[in-house]
Amino acid sequence: QVQLVESGGGLVQAGGSLRLSCVASGSIVGVRTMGWYRQSPGKQRELVAEITSGGSTNYADSVKGRFIISRDNAKNTVLLQMNSLKPEDTAVYICNADLFLGWGTRNDWGQGTQVTVSS
Repeated sequence: QVQLVESGGGLVQAGGSLRLSCVASGSIVGVRTMGWYRQSPGKQRELVAEITSGGSTNYADSVKGRFIISRDNAKNTVLLQMNSLKPEDTAVYICNADLFLGWGTRNDWGQGTQVTVSS
């Protein structure tokens, strides 16, 4: 069974840091772009950051300079280091990945992990 499993969410005070991790597991041949999205109540899901298999990154303007996305291709893992967190960063953070499977490709989502930043 192919799945994305996130970890690392939690409650933190404003100005603090958290690190999120997402592992793609199962019968995966490879992983192309991996990224993090977030969604809070009443708002649309938005891209936070993404990284290609070659290491090229893209960030939302709201997190530039504070968040760092990285990946370990050998472990099919993507990390999101979140620094200088603000209350407006509070959301469910959801991992996304383009997966190469034995029969083709598929875009998958994780279940999400809650990040809450208190003021």
